[in-house]
Amino acid sequence: MHAKGPSSGETSRQRKVRLGAAERDIVTLGIALAAILMFVGTGSDVLPDVIRSFNGHGHGPNQTLVTALLLNIALIIFGWRRYNQLTSEVSERRKAEEQARILAETDPLTGCLNRRSVAPATDRLIAQARQRGQAIAFVMLDLDNFKMVNDLNGHATGDVLLRAAAERIAAQVPADGLLARIGGDEFAVVAPFDPADPAVVDRLATRLIDAVAQAVFVNSLEIESTVSVGLSRSDDDDAPVDAQTLMHMADIAMYHAKKRGRNRYYWFEHSMESELRFRSELESGIRRGIPAGEFVPYYEKQIDLATGEIVGFEMLARWNSPSLGLVSPDLFIPVAEEIGVIADLSESVIRQALLDARHWNPKLTLSVNISPVQLRDPWFAQKLLKLLVEANFPPNRLEIEITENSLHENIGLVRSMITSLKNQGIRVSLDDFGTGYSSLSQLRTLPFDRIKIDRSFITTLPDSKDSATIVQSIVALGEGLGLPITAEGVESEEVLHELRKFSGLKAQGYLYGMPETARTTAEELAQLDLLLERAEAVAATAPTPPIARRQA
Repeated sequence: MHAKGPSSGETSRQRKVRLGAAERDIVTLGIALAAILMFVGTGSDVLPDVIRSFNGHGHGPNQTLVTALLLNIALIIFGWRRYNQLTSEVSERRKAEEQARILAETDPLTGCLNRRSVAPATDRLIAQARQRGQAIAFVMLDLDNFKMVNDLNGHATGDVLLRAAAERIAAQVPADGLLARIGGDEFAVVAPFDPADPAVVDRLATRLIDAVAQAVFVNSLEIESTVSVGLSRSDDDDAPVDAQTLMHMADIAMYHAKKRGRNRYYWFEHSMESELRFRSELESGIRRGIPAGEFVPYYEKQIDLATGEIVGFEMLARWNSPSLGLVSPDLFIPVAEEIGVIADLSESVIRQALLDARHWNPKLTLSVNISPVQLRDPWFAQKLLKLLVEANFPPNRLEIEITENSLHENIGLVRSMITSLKNQGIRVSLDDFGTGYSSLSQLRTLPFDRIKIDRSFITTLPDSKDSATIVQSIVALGEGLGLPITAEGVESEEVLHELRKFSGLKAQGYLYGMPETARTTAEELAQLDLLLERAEAVAATAPTPPIARRQA
């Protein structure tokens, strides 16, 4: 299970030094052996004369032979000491090489194998399993939202979580299996199994998910984490596969599990590769499209139910992709968040929307959704203020919409952000209300200016008593807290009829028209005499090029 040792990386100079030392050791050993032989020969002549002289018989030994004998003794002592030193050096060298091998093959944080060593170890397991009529399962695990744990709690907490995950995963690994840390928050388990019983791998994946899901306590902090798992098997194809192929297939399956909601596992299927290629094209297209200005604002009307007049617009981002056509934000927003470009994308679209909206009648407001990722940016409020100054747009006409689910990530940071935005004169609304289980204390302590009822309750309003009860409760809650209400998803006259039973509501939805481009919106406002300068405002909005339908 070991990777190639560190000696494979030694330089030519190091090899010459090591060989030279070995040659000197051999010469020293030869001198010591010669000294011992000479001592035996010389001692047989000198020692009898010494003994006879000591007993008072005969003459003393020959001085030349005595000198030679003493020299032999000195050489033997020197050789013996050098032999002991050599033995000690060899022992230390072996310890150093073993330590270097361990460092080269294992992850220092968790003690698992690392990416370099797991591949050859897996190849050996594949060969052994094939001889026994077994198959190899490659299990790829990736901790969900690990970056958020690091960002919010620090890398020391992240390291504790990684070590805890490694220990829990190791407890589930079969005795003949392998465990490796592939990357920052990725682990791999490799285990042989009977091809006739693949359910044993399913059970292993389930145990791994359950084990990692247990909370980790760091000081007084409770950290919860889930894991997405991808599975591949060595007998999946007719052609033999190697470790790198298994790892690639498991990685694709793991990514598929993340897209399907995380905290689950999937076996690799070849159709997933096509999805991955499409995902890669999306990522590349998004990165190219932001500086190219392919992301543009569309505008959805917001209506005062009491008067039927337009009181503002919600800005919705669209992607004019040269290859895909007009792409919905449901497709590109999650990808932009995952690859870390959502802030750049959002700021580019907000910048254009502010330039468009400054030509509208001052009584019309502009609502803009922001990503939960942007809420974690402590400089977001300052960036938004810069955009307002550049566009010369009044802050009191801008309304930032924060989704209810984002309140649970870091309530302290959200409170600070909302306060900073309101200090600049920007209004803040709570979007998708009713789906994120906000507590009344949050609504009372967070200084929101408006509540937007989630469309799932509005669209089912005529046919669902539960939805009607929920909407009625939210409206009453808004009245009690002094928060105006906007109903999203008004798409039929039946829904509109039900909403008119309540007072003081704003509404938006396809009943009032689909979201339109900046130019179409300006032309409609010009007809209603709601532009500051009609001709100039319409001309300022770039015409929208014709776009082919989005490819299936």
